[in-house]
Amino acid sequence: MVGDAEATKRRLLDAGTAEFAKYGIAGARVDRIAAAAAANKAQIYHYFGSKEGLFDAVFDEFVAQTLREVPIDPADLPEYAGRLFDGYLRHPELTRIASWYRLERAETSEPLQSILKANQGKVDAIAQAQADGVLPSRFDPADLLALVLTIAGMWTAMTPEYHDLVRSETVEHRRKVITDAVRALLA
Repeated sequence: MVGDAEATKRRLLDAGTAEFAKYGIAGARVDRIAAAAAANKAQIYHYFGSKEGLFDAVFDEFVAQTLREVPIDPADLPEYAGRLFDGYLRHPELTRIASWYRLERAETSEPLQSILKANQGKVDAIAQAQADGVLPSRFDPADLLALVLTIAGMWTAMTPEYHDLVRSETVEHRRKVITDAVRALLA
């Protein structure tokens, strides 16, 4: 029975990911999520408390996944930014869900502890690298992290019209622009 419960939760998380990436929180429908998960709506409320609770669980899972797949390396922030870019390509739904979170959830809910903890860990790692002389201290650690994260995600934040402008650029070129930009930031 526990295996069935875990399998149901997994299907709901997967269906929620697809639904939230496409429609955001307000546009997502629990009936579509339940149908896609071969579950019923009551199970969403049982396991996650609400549609917003399911969204938070989906987002929290992406935070944990990103930390596992792309741990920060303060000794090589350019490559860290490049690996983040690679992750955004592998999981395009992540950037969409993060955008929906910023638009619909960030100001109306308690901060997600996983995000606070992840960000603090990255800032602490940068601060230690600065104290050890591995990184320049021109920027405050939190500001430096914000710059690196913004550069790493810049291609995913562009409008479709801008993408038309750079359509001929390869993925390799885009990744190199990111790593070169972070390298220049640290020079």
